[in-house]
Amino acid sequence: MPLLTRMLTAPLSIDVRPGAIVALGELLSDRRIATSGRVAVAVGPGQGDQIVADIRPGLADCEVFRIPCGTVDAAVALGSELRGGSYEAVVAIGGGKTIDVTKYAATLAGIPMVSVATNLSHDGICSPVASLEHENGKGSFGVAMPLAMIVDLDYVRAAPPRLVRSGIGDVISNLSAVEDWELSHREQRDPIDRLALTVARNAAEALLHQPSSIDDDRFLTMLAEGLILSGMAMAFAGSSRPSSGGDHEILHAVDQLFPGTANHGELAGIGALFCFHLRAVHLGEEPARVKSVADCLARHKLPLVPSEVGLSEEQFTQAILHAPTTRPGRYTILEHLGLDERGARTAVGDYVRAYGH
Repeated sequence: MPLLTRMLTAPLSIDVRPGAIVALGELLSDRRIATSGRVAVAVGPGQGDQIVADIRPGLADCEVFRIPCGTVDAAVALGSELRGGSYEAVVAIGGGKTIDVTKYAATLAGIPMVSVATNLSHDGICSPVASLEHENGKGSFGVAMPLAMIVDLDYVRAAPPRLVRSGIGDVISNLSAVEDWELSHREQRDPIDRLALTVARNAAEALLHQPSSIDDDRFLTMLAEGLILSGMAMAFAGSSRPSSGGDHEILHAVDQLFPGTANHGELAGIGALFCFHLRAVHLGEEPARVKSVADCLARHKLPLVPSEVGLSEEQFTQAILHAPTTRPGRYTILEHLGLDERGARTAVGDYVRAYGH
């Protein structure tokens, strides 16, 4: 009889709750992660040092490395340290930049990595992708997904609220990404992974109409799980497609043209809303969908229009025109419509009038 199953890549352990950090020592003693206990710890500039102090009694044989920035060079340097030190595993403690640097470094060193997230700003906490800065801007690099995940909600609550809300925008953007994936399948017969698509869509749908927000542990748990599921969907697909469509093309365009404008999740949310606006206007898709996305972003105090992240309409128009170049070969609503400069400017103006305050 054939084996009627599908083998999926997933973390060995996912622990999301208040006080979860206390289980780190026990997790690292799992011989599937480290056999002798020689573990490196990489920390960022935020709460990482405090967490290391809290867990150090249970991690006597660990060396701490500090991540100065979210660059390829920092990741390569850490990878060299990890190889030279004969470490069996590395734990990344911090936000998105720290985790992305460590994922890349662990992949270079060929060792497993445990992700300990101190905020929920984007799905990089569990994805097989690292977003890193380099001499030409910022790029996305394929890496090994974390072998285990810890999200301690006590530390998440201590993170800046803006960073935590940002993760909502990243999860909600899945809705736009999966629409783009289905569009590319219909128009170009691009292959589609329905399981990965379903996981990414359901992660977003679970948050879309939630009345509570980041001051509620139940909501934070759903947000963390949504980000983790988004990362797993990418691993299932072997691609970022389930969580990255025209929305992320816009995000990357803004990062390239106007660096430092806003954080990842804020731009992902704006990109998703703009893409849904295009679908409603040009494809006649149900307007209730774009309204539900706009209502969700507004309810969680996320920006809806370019001016709320310091961009003019002209700058945002430039980003829309530049966006398709950020993912060559990817087909989204932006490539489908092929807006010229006049069309893009008109679309941005209509969008701002519809959703600006």
